[in-house]
Amino acid sequence: MRTPTTETSRRYRRACDYLAAAMIYLRDNVLLREPLRPEHLKPRLLGHWGTCPGITFVYCGLNGLVRRTGQRTLLVTGPGHGAPAVHANLWLEGTHSAIDPGMTLTDLVKGFSWPGGFPSHLSPEVPGVVHEGGELGYALATAFGAALDDPDLLVACIVGDGEAETGPTAASWHANKFLDPETCGAVLPVLHLNGAKISSPTIYATMSDDELTDYFRGAGWSPHIVDVERTDDPDLVFAETLDAAHKDIKQRRPMILLRSPKGWGLPKEAGGGTFHAHQVPLSADQLPEIEAWLRSYRPEELFHDDGRPMDDLLDLLPSEELRLGRVPQANGGRLRRDLPLPELEKFAIDVPEPGGATASATGTTGSWLAELMRATEQRRDFRIMCPDELESNKLGAVLDATGRAFTWPLTQYSEHMAQDGRVLEVLSEHLCQGWLQGYLLTGRHGLFPCYEAFASIVDGMVNQYAKFLKMAGEVPWRAPVASLNYLLTSEGWRQEHNGYSHQGPGFINNLLTKKSSVTRVYLPPDANTLLVTMRHCLATTNRINLVVAGKNPAPQWLDLAEAERHCRAGAGVWEWASHPEPDVVLACAGGIPTVETVAAAWLLRRHAPELRVRVVNVVDLLTLSTPDKHPHGMSAEEFTACFGEDLPVVFAFHGYPSAVHEVLHGRPDPSRFHVHGYLEEGTTTTPFDLLVSNRMSRFDLAADAVGRTPGWSSRGGGIVQELLEKREELKAYAYREGEDSPEITEWEWSA
Repeated sequence: MRTPTTETSRRYRRACDYLAAAMIYLRDNVLLREPLRPEHLKPRLLGHWGTCPGITFVYCGLNGLVRRTGQRTLLVTGPGHGAPAVHANLWLEGTHSAIDPGMTLTDLVKGFSWPGGFPSHLSPEVPGVVHEGGELGYALATAFGAALDDPDLLVACIVGDGEAETGPTAASWHANKFLDPETCGAVLPVLHLNGAKISSPTIYATMSDDELTDYFRGAGWSPHIVDVERTDDPDLVFAETLDAAHKDIKQRRPMILLRSPKGWGLPKEAGGGTFHAHQVPLSADQLPEIEAWLRSYRPEELFHDDGRPMDDLLDLLPSEELRLGRVPQANGGRLRRDLPLPELEKFAIDVPEPGGATASATGTTGSWLAELMRATEQRRDFRIMCPDELESNKLGAVLDATGRAFTWPLTQYSEHMAQDGRVLEVLSEHLCQGWLQGYLLTGRHGLFPCYEAFASIVDGMVNQYAKFLKMAGEVPWRAPVASLNYLLTSEGWRQEHNGYSHQGPGFINNLLTKKSSVTRVYLPPDANTLLVTMRHCLATTNRINLVVAGKNPAPQWLDLAEAERHCRAGAGVWEWASHPEPDVVLACAGGIPTVETVAAAWLLRRHAPELRVRVVNVVDLLTLSTPDKHPHGMSAEEFTACFGEDLPVVFAFHGYPSAVHEVLHGRPDPSRFHVHGYLEEGTTTTPFDLLVSNRMSRFDLAADAVGRTPGWSSRGGGIVQELLEKREELKAYAYREGEDSPEITEWEWSA
């Protein structure tokens, strides 16, 4: 193979830039072998030209680095709307034809932003992609996640200067302080400074070179500046810069500040170098200008008639197995191994009878997770990403098995810190989410524990990731990756000490809007059901599993064998608290609602012994759906076995009542379900008062059950009044004493 020259690099970039522009404009005559006519243009011109030449410049430079060094490299592209550039490079390196041998160049060009073709931005259908860039700000965190525990991998990350203005990217610049150079790969950020967003300048592009270098040195980086307009041979300068960065990648944390014109290659009279080049710079009625611009790339010098690139362009490419579109980590499911999940028996709580033990659900699971950390010590393919809340959420046992990752010098007292630790704690939910996405998509496993109220900070990120998983599941060559698992604790019903701002169960509602093929929602009622649930979630693939559980000591209802059966079913009747021929159903989902529901059944046995009650617990929220809406939905027969055909159901739910009503849609007579849940009422108060303010106390549930049961509305009036008077008495006690009455805090179930 010939040694490529910088002239070849320029020809290679001309070819890619031509194809990128053609993808935005052309449906036919893709190599301009005849004069351009209106019918050759797409009816809808879609795409983002402005960033494409810069992406190809980086891609071309990385090809050279890989060819010279053999460095296995994954490219994460933050400006995902620059997809035409990535497609062009994939075509030249032969990856598109390797994935789809029947694809022609016309198919590729026409198929961009075309119905049934490729979308307008990067997506799972595109080889080499682990990050879409559909919502800006997450590329750099994803890149760091991909580099964790893969010491031979270089992750190059293009960060757009508009993207760099986002909060998540601002936090991500400090992720270099968590990457152990011995056990992890390296991240090489390329901040692409092309001057403008859609219609205004970017902050970073307006900063001087000195301001930029001072800023990034302060964040722990060694910046290298490449300005393509200050050199006659930008390809050579970039190659030398990449070589220098690669040489000390593990020691000095290099990054590249790349300045290039917006829409580099677009004539100035068409908006080249300005924000007008950001998307589609020329309209369909400017046909002569479009043709002149496209012909300026001289495609006849770059491509054979069948679309194959000229032979000299292939000299730039690394060996096939090292091409950027084929790096195995970009299809991480092929690298994934099942976790060695510990047996549950030695961690399970002994429950001699319902309510006969007290334990912390997350504290119990923390010991099991610590054992999993030990079992994966050599493999290093399981991590926990957490916003500085591991010990707060009673998962501190994990820190007996591994430390908190940190590589920066520590000048103050700290505990459980380790350069190679596999717990990542940082007060940025965005960073935790990005780390975990990058880690999972490159073949590993992980868990994201978080305060419930603050999981919603990553609503946008989980929206994007759910779409990625949905589309990835429809791509035949993508192998399944380990599921993204959330463990939400410090839940709203026990945030009475922090107050109203820390009470927010809305993350459940967000997940319910996602495709049923992707999302699951679990609300285990005690420690043993949480153990069973976490074991299940960590064994699944291509899912987003949401688990909500309590951290405080609470009554335990099921032994391990019962918990296994209950979790397999997803919902079931608790016979020990139920009458075989009920008049009303008390249903519950969630730890605190379960306690209040069982206590409500206990109250009714004493205040209304003739009222026959059934208690149903739901651990898998989506079992309430019909089977045609969700694969976990109970059959009609199973649903009736739990809730009857026409019985009134008083449902105590962990989150917003609307979530239960949403999943019940399609069931016969859903109006018989009367859901209690969080009503946006709260403050710094006692646990019982918080329940009362949201009409979720045991007294509210019991009174509602009496009032909604046919035949009891009149004769039960005195019972309802008695229950509500007792509620007010206990509320007054809390206001007087500053704590809840022993009637609440020391209550125990008894038949």
